Amino acid sequence: MPNRNRFADSLNLLPPAPLSVPCGKWYKAARLPPAAQTFSDGLKHRKGRLKTCAPHPNQIRPRNNTMKKLDTRSPAFQAELQALLAFETAQNPETERIVADICADVQRRGDDALIEYTNRFDGTDAQSMADLTLTQHELQAAFDRLPRDIQTALQTAAHRVESYHRRQKMESWSYTDEDGTLLGQQITPLDSVGIYVPGGKAAYPSSVIMNAMPAHVVGVGEIIMVVPTPKGERNDIVLAAAHVAGVTRAYTVGGAQAVAALAYGTQSIPQVDKITGPGNAFVAAAKRRVFGVVGIDMVAGPSEILVIADGSTPADWVAMDLFSQAEHDEIAQAILIATSQQYLDDVEAAMNRLIQTMPRRAIIEASLSGRGATILARDLDEACEIANHIAPEHLELSVENPQHWAQKIRHAGAIFMGRYTSESLGDYCAGPNHVLPTSRTARFSSPLGTYDFQKRSSLIQVSEAGAQKLGRTASLLAHGESLTAHARAAEFRLKE
Repeated sequence: MPNRNRFADSLNLLPPAPLSVPCGKWYKAARLPPAAQTFSDGLKHRKGRLKTCAPHPNQIRPRNNTMKKLDTRSPAFQAELQALLAFETAQNPETERIVADICADVQRRGDDALIEYTNRFDGTDAQSMADLTLTQHELQAAFDRLPRDIQTALQTAAHRVESYHRRQKMESWSYTDEDGTLLGQQITPLDSVGIYVPGGKAAYPSSVIMNAMPAHVVGVGEIIMVVPTPKGERNDIVLAAAHVAGVTRAYTVGGAQAVAALAYGTQSIPQVDKITGPGNAFVAAAKRRVFGVVGIDMVAGPSEILVIADGSTPADWVAMDLFSQAEHDEIAQAILIATSQQYLDDVEAAMNRLIQTMPRRAIIEASLSGRGATILARDLDEACEIANHIAPEHLELSVENPQHWAQKIRHAGAIFMGRYTSESLGDYCAGPNHVLPTSRTARFSSPLGTYDFQKRSSLIQVSEAGAQKLGRTASLLAHGESLTAHARAAEFRLKE
């Protein structure tokens, strides 16, 4: 593919764009708008003032939603693209220090520290962990209180996510070689997982389903949900989602203290094997800190969408698809690649018209003007080359014959094929997981799935005949490494 080499070679002349995630901002995976911040999803300054991670939509000054305009024919294109993808990676030392102190305190004092932080940051008045514990009856009751259409929507989404992930589940396998030695791989589920769910009035049940259902499908024994409830306000739709997704325990705690409780265990919350789920900078810092004590899914960056369009999709549709990710927060990224300048102009005109109707207009405009772009490509082959370099979280192939062009994509979290496949369907109910790699990490990582909740153990059962052949080989190699006991262990099983 000569075009691919031309494009890739020119990019390789430039320093790589940063890949990590900044602190102090909202994270895409949270799918939580700044308006829905809770006390546990931010942290207080020492002076007692709440330190949030992004402003409320009404506090953002509206901007012109002009996106950067790039052209692959321009000699400056590669440098402009690298600048577009570059993202500040520095971790905030103050955030790290606060999180380190909280984690150490929870590890040391357990429930007492957890209750203290929850009361301080969430404005609650819990006297014991019983006040912060949700029973199965309460999850069921929350579901029962919902209108019938919302119940049906939750069940439909959960069913589709479950159906997809059942097909993804890994199975054990083995074979016997010519000397009778059995070799294989045994697949087992994790014993327990913790899922972090952002809380508040505008919390997102989709995050519950996407994190809990794959664990439920593979048979994880304990699925423990933590969700902050600022001022003690519980969100029925989140609790109902926990009910339909198979959550076994739930606690109304959040922030770094909840992550620490799951990682180290307290008198009431058992230690889990892995923690998944979205959160802000403090939650992400806590997940990084406890990694190694427990597993984590990922530390996700701001939301991203890349649309490749051939001009066959109505401009209004593509404009709204770009808005759908830009509205997450002001540092989300929306990029459109097309082969026609007229089509790019049509989409821009549609965006200028439709933005007037968007409740989160200020956030969308900040996102588009700060990190958004349109790219004029020579052809769709070149557009796919650029997409592979960007390695986006969400990639829409809004083109004719999308399955053909999907074969050219090597790096993307999720690929949405065809004009009727809006990214938002994947967020809620299409079936595949919406927890996806961001910040170009789709080059080497994958969406959350059942494989994140399963382990692989190698199986080896050597026959007597096999021990004669393998023993001599192992003995020679072990002596070569001066590991005498290794060699002798193999030699003891030889007949001669």
